[in-house]
Order: sequence, then C-alpha cells, then structure tokens
Amino acid sequence: MTASMDPAQIAALQIEDDRTGLSIETLRRALADNLFYIQGKYPEIATKNDFYMALAYTVRDRLLKRWISTTRAYVKNNVKVVCYLSAEFLMGPHLANNLINLGIYEQIRKAVEESGLNLEELIEQEEEPGLGNGGLGRLAACYMDSLSSLEIPAIGYGIRYEFGIFDQEIRNGWQAEITDKWLQWGNPWEIHRPELGYNVKLGGHTESYTDEHGNYRVRWIPNQIIKGIAYDTPILGYQVNTANILRLWKAEAPESFDFQAFNIGDYYGAVNKKVVSENISKVLYPNDEQVQGKQLRLEQQYFFVSCSLQNMIRIHQDHGNSLETFHENFAAQLNDTHPAIGVAELMRLLVDEHHIDWDKAWDITQKTFGYTNHTLLPEALEKWSINLFGSTLPRHLEIIYEINRRFLDQVRLKYPHDVAKIARLSLIDETGDRYVRMANLACVGSHAINGVAALHTELLKQTVLRDFYEFSPEKFSNKTNGVTPRRWIVLSNPGLTSLISSKIGDNWINHLEDLRQLERFVEDANFRQQWRQIKLETKRNLANYIQKKTGVVVNPESLFDIQVKRIHEYKRQHLNVLHIITLYNRIKHNPDCEIVPRTFIFGGKAAPGYYMAKLIIKFINSVAEVVNADPDVRDRLKVVFLPDYNVTLGQKVYPAAELSEQISTAGLEASGTGNMKFSMNGALTIGTLDGANVEIREEVGEENFFLFGLRTEEVYALKARGYNPWEYYNSNPQLKEVIDLIASGIFSHGDTGLFRPLLDSLLYHDPFILLADYQSYIDCQERVSQAYRDQDNWTRMSIVNVARMGKFSSDRSIREYCQEIWNVEPVTIELEEYVQSKAGLNV
Repeated sequence: MTASMDPAQIAALQIEDDRTGLSIETLRRALADNLFYIQGKYPEIATKNDFYMALAYTVRDRLLKRWISTTRAYVKNNVKVVCYLSAEFLMGPHLANNLINLGIYEQIRKAVEESGLNLEELIEQEEEPGLGNGGLGRLAACYMDSLSSLEIPAIGYGIRYEFGIFDQEIRNGWQAEITDKWLQWGNPWEIHRPELGYNVKLGGHTESYTDEHGNYRVRWIPNQIIKGIAYDTPILGYQVNTANILRLWKAEAPESFDFQAFNIGDYYGAVNKKVVSENISKVLYPNDEQVQGKQLRLEQQYFFVSCSLQNMIRIHQDHGNSLETFHENFAAQLNDTHPAIGVAELMRLLVDEHHIDWDKAWDITQKTFGYTNHTLLPEALEKWSINLFGSTLPRHLEIIYEINRRFLDQVRLKYPHDVAKIARLSLIDETGDRYVRMANLACVGSHAINGVAALHTELLKQTVLRDFYEFSPEKFSNKTNGVTPRRWIVLSNPGLTSLISSKIGDNWINHLEDLRQLERFVEDANFRQQWRQIKLETKRNLANYIQKKTGVVVNPESLFDIQVKRIHEYKRQHLNVLHIITLYNRIKHNPDCEIVPRTFIFGGKAAPGYYMAKLIIKFINSVAEVVNADPDVRDRLKVVFLPDYNVTLGQKVYPAAELSEQISTAGLEASGTGNMKFSMNGALTIGTLDGANVEIREEVGEENFFLFGLRTEEVYALKARGYNPWEYYNSNPQLKEVIDLIASGIFSHGDTGLFRPLLDSLLYHDPFILLADYQSYIDCQERVSQAYRDQDNWTRMSIVNVARMGKFSSDRSIREYCQEIWNVEPVTIELEEYVQSKAGLNV
C-alpha cells in the first residue's frame, strides 16, 4: 500500500485475495509471495527462471478457480465429455497464452514492470514442451483451446514424455539432434496426481476358463506391469470460465525398489524394473527402424490408451453410471492410428474385466470411438507384425482376431465372391509376413471416420480407405482442420490484432467469420498504409532474430518468402531451392538484371533416421552459403535456415511472412495447418491444389492465390503413363542448368558426390514429381514478383486473405465435430466462491 491511496482503494485491497485478485498491487504481492514461498528465493539472488516460475504460479492460481469450478460443474451435471486421444500435444508455451485467455495481459505487464522486471523476457524464459513432431500435435493443441473456448467438456489424453522431440542444431549445414530436456527447470503448469494411477499389462500369455455361471472367460497373465501416473494441465478457454484438462501419463514401476534383489546383492537389479518401466514415457517417438524401436512405440501407444480408458471407466462408475451407458457419457476421438489399439482395449476392459456380453460391448465400443485419418501415404498407415503384436499384447491379438472373424462374416454377406476385397478389408494383412492393420481396426471399431480437408476426404474414399467407404459410406465425413486465432493472431501478432479490433471490434477473436467486415476497408488508403507498416515491423523483428540466431543480415524491405514445416520429400523444400538457384543463375548471367529482392526463410526438423530429409537441410544451407556470400548477388537474394523450428519460433515467423510456400505434390498433403496460420497473418500463398490449399483458394479467391503445378488426377495420370523425369531435364535448358550446377559441386566445395543421392532421386525416380512441376513453379514465382512490385495492390490481396479466413478457425472445426460426430453440447461454467473456515473448507 502507498500513502497516496484513498480509503476506498485501501478497502478494496484488503478484501482482494492474493490468489485470485487482479489489481496491480495484488498481482505484485502475489508475485513476491510465490518467489519467496514456492521458489524459496529473494529478489537479490533469484534467477530469471525463478522470476518466470513465480509469475507462472501467480497466473496458474488465477486459473485454478476456473478449473475447479469446471470440474465440479461436469460432475454435478453428469455431462458428456469429449476425450481426445492423441500421442502428441504440441501445446507451445503456456504463460502468454493464458494471459490472453484470462484477459489480464496488461495488468500482468504493469505488475511485472512495477516489480522491476520485463514481461517479454519472462515469457521468453519458458521452456516449450516438445510433446509433438509437427502438425498432428499442433492440431491437437488448437482443438484443446477451441474445446475450452466453446465451453465443451473435454479431456485431452496423451503421454508426458520426459524428453520431447529433439532440439535441432545446425552444424556445418547438417542437422544435429540434441536432447530436449524440457522438464529440467520444472513445469509450473502441471499438477501431479500420484493417487491417479492405473496398472498396464504387457507381454505374457492368456488363459481361458469357465466362470461360476458357465461363461467362457479369458485372463491375461502378463510378464510385466507398468503403472501410469497422471499429470494434469489446465487448458483455459478464451475469456470464459471453462478450463478443461490435458491429462498426460507418466510410466512408473508399481514397486520402485526390489528388496529381494537388493538383499541378495543385486544392487542394479533392485531398481531395474523402475528403469525399464519408465522407458515407456521417456522419449517422444523413438527412431522406429529397429525392432526394439517399433516395440517401444507400440508399448507407448497401448500404455497411454489403456490408462485413459481405465480413467474414463472410473469416472463413469464414480458418477454411479452403468457401463452399458458408457458411450452416452464419453466421445473418444482417435487422432490418427496411434491410439487405435483403444478399440481392442475397450473391448478387453468391457468383456474381460467387467464381464459385459461381447455384442453389447462391441455396440458400446463402436458408439464411443470416432477416427480421424491424417494421411494419404499408404506406408504411413500403421501396421504391426503378428509376432511383435502378439508377444506384446497377446490378449489384444485374440480380440482382434475375433473382431475380424465377425466383421469378415458381414463382408462376405455383401461381397460373397470378391476374395480380393475381403482380403483388403481384413484387419490382418496376409499378403506376406502377417500384420495387424491399425487403420482397418480404427475403421471397423468407430462409428465415424473423417478426413481433415475436403480433397483429403475425397481421396480417402477413392484410395487408401476406398473399400471401407464402399462398405460403410454412412461413417464417412469431412472435418477440415482449423487453427486457433487466439495463439496464431492475437498472441503472435498484437499489432495486427489491435488494428483489426480498432475497425471491427474484438468479437472476431472467437467468431473468426467476423473478419469479413475488413473487406470494407480494402480501398481505404490509410488503412492499407497502417497494414503495411505493421507487416514491416513484424519483418524487422524477425530480421533481428535471424541476425541474432544465425548471423545473417536480411533486408526487411525484401519479400519474405517462407517455408516452415517438417522436412520431407513430398513437402518439396528442394523444389523451393531449385527456384533459388534459378534466380541465382539469372544474376550470374547478368549481374545487373532486374530482380525483386527476396529473403528465403526455411525451418523444420527432419526425422533422425530420414537421410534424404537431412540431406535436404544440408542442401538448403549449402546453397545459402554460396548465394549469401556472392558479391554479384548484392543482397538481392538471401537464404536462411532457422534452426530448431517450434511453436515459439512460429509465433515470430507467421506474422512476418509475405509469401507462404505450400508446394507439396498434389494428392499427398492431408490438410496442412501452417497454410492457415500464414494466411491469417496476411501472407499470400503459392501452392498446389493439395490438402486445405484447395479450400483456402476457394475462400480467398483465385485472384489472391498463386496456383501452380499438376492437379491430383494429373499426377496419377502421369505416373500411370510412366513418368520419366529425365525427359523434363533434357528438354528444359533452364532446369538442366540448375541440375548441372548442383552436380558440378559449386554448392559443396567441389564435392560432386555430396548431393548425388538427391540428384539421382530427381533424375531417375522423382516420386514427388518435382521436375514435372518445375517450370510451372518458376512461372508462378515470376507472377509473384510482378505482383509484389505493386505494393498497394499486394496489400489489398493481403487484407482480403485475412478477411476471408473465418472458415479456418479451429472453433468451426470443433463445432462440426460436436454436432456431427460427438453429439456434445456446451456447458456454461459459473465461478463458485470458496470460503475457508476454522471448521474446514466450506463451499
């Protein structure tokens, strides 16, 4: 308190609770208390991380009232809950996002500044949880945000990986993988629930028996039991009281110490079970080239699904509900095939553990699960060898055989003479070594199957899931992906957020379709100038970051041409590089040629065992080394690879982008979500008609989208005719010059063999049709340059892109899931007051 405060202010301070109050003085006091009582530090010796932790706990305190009120309301009303089962949740940093959703960003900023600290520095201090590889995990995070913002009861279930996806360093142009120790400084957002644990069996064998009622039963005798312990993180909605749960499971041994082993002198054996058990949740997605890696991945998937389903059953029964109504209280969504083992596990729990009749259990199971497919690549549809699966999950293999027997009986009734179709629909692949097909299990065991973009869903029906579509067309629907505007505009791009809200109010933040109102201002010259200025500021911020991180100086006035995503041949980062070399050749032929200055920015991680993807990273960096240093270029071209691309870095990159590279081979990208984040921040897209690009182009208008390349059906036709990339190389002098320049060793210090695997793949195989799309891409990039010369019109196109992005909010996606698949309704949460008395806690 200060001497200048009037009595009313003093009275207000006296009744404001340190743990929920929002006045500047209360927030400052709470920050100091948390530093002292939780971190055990005083300001003079506190580290930046101590201050961050104290601030995080201060914010978390203000979440918990909403979280507890939410939980109590769900229990009281016995609501239906969405359970989102995902092996990945790429949440991003929590602090700033929670400030946005609580609506206290400015109060916290002032309180922190008056305490002598810098809020931006504390936000930067937060270690990002690397609990996902890319789009799949980030989609799950966006959906958790939308579920809470729409007040939909939900639990996200996954794995609390001790080590997330690797941190990426670039050494001599190559990717180096560094352990992601995201938990080393503590995680203030999670609450450990040691009392919430479930045993998970692995290995062993089964025994059949007849119970006292004469019923056939099976018991599973495992050779290993692992305990899953829950860690809960509150996921708050935007300016609502709903705070749902992200529940992640950590693996532990049921008994951490083996006294028998210890007593006979086996000191290492005494703790070995603990070490072996904890491996299950130790690291995100091991390199699964080896048998051991595949087994660990299967064990991970089963571990988190079993814990989650056991938890759901416990919640259901604690409410006094019969398991026969389980599907009426839970809608479980399988985020790709990773949790598909849930179909067999729920059957095991219902039939073996709770003695429900098979037919009834199967009805409950099918009505509980929905399956989202995320890939068109046949090799990406998970399958497990019978030997591996049976040795790891012997009871589940028996259950899958029984599901398959009954399912194929239905198939034979419909297709009695089509042996090939019956074989394709089977849950067991019998074509060579026998495998369990997880996508088939997910399709049979779910009442709903969806793709994640209109094109993707249609291609699913025509290709990888065609037989299932023909057998059960009523199960199929499309749910185009979306992203949350809270993180990807409001938090990432505060300048643009302020400008938009000054014109149309802030209702658009949770009703993104309201952005359409911006079209009224497209012809407002002053508005366009403000728009350009904000984009320039974000580009300057990114330029400063690039110089600090890589040492490369880039021109903020140049065209920021950006491709950030996982490195994969089908995403065709190397096609982008072929364009860079094409421009470089033009400059070398005529150093005074007129060229629009461009900064090419790449980012993304390659899977550790994916050699070609890692070679593409080396290729990008090697071209950058030559282009950036050549005096003939005169800074008109700059090439940058940003290391360790993640959510935090994405929040800097998307607002600064002017050209979004979405150049995958048509028919291979399921949806994409980076394409949406770019467009929401005013970047224009150059892309193929692939994934959600199709719908983005439909929404923004073809005149505001740079389209190139073969269509999906043209790709299929070209391959069917017999695609020969060598013909494209020989018949296109510009392309030949680019390929020959790479082969000469100019980008590899004279080593003509370094990029030979990449060139051989392009010239003799080219599975992703780069050379066929090359000229179309180059011509389209020329149209981009022409358009960029007219800055005023480019700005018009940018505004229109943002204005027409309403469809791509994850809020729209979640509403569709709720109405068409989950049958779940919103529940409005009222904050409850809690009063502590000497007699105990009273509500």
